[in-house]
Amino acid sequence: MAEEGDPRGRILVVDDERAICAILAERLSLEGFECCSCSSGKDALALLAEETFDSVISDLQMPGMTGLELLNQVRRTYPRLAFLIATGHNDINIGVEAMKQGADDYLLKPLQLDAVVSSVRRAIEKKHLEVELENYRSHLQEMVDHRTKQLQSAMKRIELTYDETLEALGAALDLRDTDTAGHSRRVSLYCLEMARPMGCSNEQLKEIARGAYLHDIGKIGIPDAILLKPGKLTEQEMAIMQTHARIGYELVHRIAFLAPAAEIVLTHQERYDGTGYPQRLSKNQIPIGSRIFAVADTLDAMTSDRPYRRALPFSAAREEIIRESSRQFDPEVINVFLSIPENVWENIRREVASLHEEGRDSSPKEPSVRHASRPGQSPERGTPDVR
Repeated sequence: MAEEGDPRGRILVVDDERAICAILAERLSLEGFECCSCSSGKDALALLAEETFDSVISDLQMPGMTGLELLNQVRRTYPRLAFLIATGHNDINIGVEAMKQGADDYLLKPLQLDAVVSSVRRAIEKKHLEVELENYRSHLQEMVDHRTKQLQSAMKRIELTYDETLEALGAALDLRDTDTAGHSRRVSLYCLEMARPMGCSNEQLKEIARGAYLHDIGKIGIPDAILLKPGKLTEQEMAIMQTHARIGYELVHRIAFLAPAAEIVLTHQERYDGTGYPQRLSKNQIPIGSRIFAVADTLDAMTSDRPYRRALPFSAAREEIIRESSRQFDPEVINVFLSIPENVWENIRREVASLHEEGRDSSPKEPSVRHASRPGQSPERGTPDVR
C-alpha cells in the first residue's frame, strides 16, 4: 500500500452503476491512488478535458456511449493514458477486441478487486515505460542529430584541410619546375569542367580533382639531373623518368582518402590507343578521370608559356586535341571538351594567374636556362612531351 500523501496515480472510473464506482474508488484509494468517477462516456471526456489522469477504468456496456466508443476517442486524444475496460463473462471476445483497439487490459465482472489493483498498476507502469522510451528515443534522436552535425562539420574541416594540403603540395611540385607554375591547379579545374557534364558523381569529382593535383607527385623521386635536364633524355633516362607514375602511385595509394585518386596518378600517362605507360592500358581500361586529365593536361601544356616557345593560341590546342582523337584521347571526352566555350578555359587561366600573383614572393627570380626545345616536341607542335 502506498504511503499517505504519495498517490500512485489518478484514476477515472466510468460506470453507469454508482455502486461499482464507489467500490472501485474506495479500494484504489486504499492502494494509494487518487480516484474520480462518473457515469457516462460523455462525462468522462469532459473530465479528461479539464483534469489530468493516469488511467481510465470504463465499463463496456453503458447508455449513450459504449466503452469501445470511449476507448477510441481517448486513444486519439490522450495516447499516453492507460485504459482498462470492464466486461461481463459473455463479452470476453469483445474485451479481447478492445485490447486490439488499444485497451491496456480488460477486467471480468463481477470484479475481483485485487485483480483490478494489479491490472491498474501494470497498465500505468506500462504507460510510464512507454513514455520513458519515447522520451529516450526523442532524446537519442536529438543526440544523434547533434553528433551527426558535429561529425559532418569535423569531416568538412578535415576534408578542407586535406584539400588545402593537396593544393600546397601541388604548388610545391610546380615550384620545382618553375616553367609550369599553376599547372596543377589549372589542370585540376580544367578536369572538373569536363567531368561535370560527363555525369561524374561528387565523389568522382573529388577523386579527379585530387588526382589531377597530384599527377606528377612521383617526380619527387626522379633525380634532378634527369628531371631538369635541358637536352634530350637517353633511353635509360627516359625509362627512369617514366617510373614517376608508379612512384607517385606507391606514395599516394596507402593514404586512405587518396586511394581512389591514386589510380589517376598511376594512369595519367596512358593513351587511348594503348601506347602509353606504365601499363599500356587502352580505351575504357583507363579510368575516366585519367582520360579527362589527358585532354586537360594537353590543353594546359599548349596554352602555357615555355622557355622554347610562347603559349600557343586555344585554336592550336583545339586542333591538336581533335587530331589525336582515338589515339591519345578518348573521343567522348573530346566531344565534351569541344562543347565548352573557349572563355571558360580563359577565365580559369586568369583566375589561377591571379592567385599565383597574390602568393608570389616579391623577390626577383632567376631566369630559366633551359634549352629552347624538348625531346618529342617542337615549336610547331604543342603535344606535351613524355616527361
